[in-house]
Amino acid sequence: MSLVADNLTRKELFLRACRGESVPRLPVWMMRQAGRYLPEYRAIRAERPFLEVCKTPDLAVEVSLQPFRRLGVDAVIVFSDILIPAEAMGLKLELGDAGPNLPEPVRTVADVDRLRIFDPEVETAFLNEAIRRIVKEVGPDVPVLGFAGAPFTLACYMIEGKTKEGFATVKSFMYHQPAAFERLLAQIARATIGYLKAQIAAGAAAVQLFDTWCGELTREDYERYALPAVKEIISRIAGEVPVIYYTKASNHLIPAVARSGADVLSVDWRVNLAELRKYIGPKLSLQGNLDPAILFGPAEKIRSATQELANSLGGRGHILNLGHGILQHTPVEHAQLFIETGQQIEFAQTPPVAISAEARL
Repeated sequence: MSLVADNLTRKELFLRACRGESVPRLPVWMMRQAGRYLPEYRAIRAERPFLEVCKTPDLAVEVSLQPFRRLGVDAVIVFSDILIPAEAMGLKLELGDAGPNLPEPVRTVADVDRLRIFDPEVETAFLNEAIRRIVKEVGPDVPVLGFAGAPFTLACYMIEGKTKEGFATVKSFMYHQPAAFERLLAQIARATIGYLKAQIAAGAAAVQLFDTWCGELTREDYERYALPAVKEIISRIAGEVPVIYYTKASNHLIPAVARSGADVLSVDWRVNLAELRKYIGPKLSLQGNLDPAILFGPAEKIRSATQELANSLGGRGHILNLGHGILQHTPVEHAQLFIETGQQIEFAQTPPVAISAEARL
């Protein structure tokens, strides 16, 4: 397996892909790559609660590095959770194997007003320290990624208190108290800007916004509520590092998502990347999007699906990844096969495509 190509480091490959450039091979990593499918992670979790791992830099660094050591992924994403900012904003947070629980959810205007903009160098200093240590551990040749939940997705948890199909309580709040809902999203966006800037200052080479639940919205509601808050975050950190914006079940939202300002759009396995590229043109890079369930299939299926996906964009502006987080019981050797197969596919180099400012969405 080639770790570098044409004398490019992993970090250079990753940043070139983020910029929409041609690369000799694709950078490859997996969402949720530090997690329960790895026995070394389960060994730590057998003794330490989830939140303790997130908030203890030594443990967070170790868990973040496990897939890098075991699988040779091309990027290390810091181990944390998208709900960490919700706690820092003033909500009680419980995180365990049964999923997240916020026992005192946001349900009124007064609840929104009580949320605070936190200092990430104080309330979430553990995360920044973990990033600094990971950067030191992997050196300058490997990209370290930071992340946050997008405002609408974070609001879903903050209002419902946990994951619920359809998010009826969220939509009731949105429709009955639209001004308060917009204020909530704006408040989350303000907090997230500082949160991500602190991660960048700690050494994150790129950051990803996870909008797992935006697909629950109609395009009209997405454009009114979710998109402005996302655009505000991205506009405030644009130019510092590349921003990857992940959306799930968002096929109907793509025309709006493409206007988010993100450098890279990350989509789930329901979206055909070649068709998406034809629609958006070369303006934005793409990340994804192998169905995580394919990693439960036979080796030949994993190889062929990975090869087809990697070749679909011809090696330009593409970060190879799954279409959602790796599933808990995925065989480790199958995850490794995905990574190695992607890294072994080589592409001929072509000149960069010039994009005028007027051509961008």
